[in-house]
Amino acid sequence: MEPTLRQILRVHERIAPYIHRTPVLTSTTADKLTGLSVYFKAENFQKTGAFKARGAINGILSLQKRKPNIKGVVTHSSGNHGQALAWAAQQLKLPCSVVVPENTAAVKINAIKTYGADVVLSPATPQDRRLICKRLSTEKDYEIIEPFDNYDVIAGQATIAVEFLEQVPDLEAIVVPVGGGGLSAGIALATNLSKPHIKVYMVEPKGKELAKSMKAGHWLWEGPDRNFATVADSINRQQLGKLTWPIVLKYAERDVLTVEDDEIIQGMKFAFQRLKIVVEAASATGLTALLTEKLQRINPSLQKVGVIVCGGNVDLDHLPWYEHRASK
Repeated sequence: MEPTLRQILRVHERIAPYIHRTPVLTSTTADKLTGLSVYFKAENFQKTGAFKARGAINGILSLQKRKPNIKGVVTHSSGNHGQALAWAAQQLKLPCSVVVPENTAAVKINAIKTYGADVVLSPATPQDRRLICKRLSTEKDYEIIEPFDNYDVIAGQATIAVEFLEQVPDLEAIVVPVGGGGLSAGIALATNLSKPHIKVYMVEPKGKELAKSMKAGHWLWEGPDRNFATVADSINRQQLGKLTWPIVLKYAERDVLTVEDDEIIQGMKFAFQRLKIVVEAASATGLTALLTEKLQRINPSLQKVGVIVCGGNVDLDHLPWYEHRASK
């Protein structure tokens, strides 16, 4: 069952010794350009450089409560969850294996290895990754911790909202990037259960087509899950999870903000140049939705808006404004 507010608050206490309480940043320039008071929850300063550390450490801690003698953990990930689970396993002195697509950037693979995990390459499709992950789980007797479709992981990500609303109690809305839905489900759930008047808007890269399903109120994707081409490659999974989908459908706003690659790149540049922070493309989607006034057009009455900056794991040798320009 989906986590309760009491459970989320307990999770926040449980993982506190392991994670950073990340800062909230503001920018006079961002406020002027958007016409809003904008507050950035900087999870790019989190352990392993992304919010995923919260869900990963809670995933293992919760698993150990149920099964004290687990032999190890395994997951499949294109990068950030793999790093996070490798780090969490290292903290708790457990072996860890991570299945990554064969086209994963070397910088991400090396980061996973730095935390002591074994890396196993797979074909790039989500189905292949899951199959290899299940095989490793059987062969090694390791427990699988899914990157987003896991209630313990969702509860870990939900602690971001707990902190954010302590730091800025009078927010009117929160904008959150959406990939598989673990982050957006956690934020929407914790926000609605604690302060239901605060709206949670998801922002997607063009090509995901979540907006269509949310508008319709039911699942419209057809066929198996797939990855789609976007500069925001850490949220390039088209479908949400079977656990995350009903949560966001219930608690997030039906209006989904859709941003294009060129817009995301400009938002990412703004974060580098004006906010002076390193963000990955997925992290820039929320800011981008404000700079392009997509949120303001949907809800002109908003004044105080929070943005989840989900991570900062960037390959500095392949910055998207160079890569994207070269591909045209």
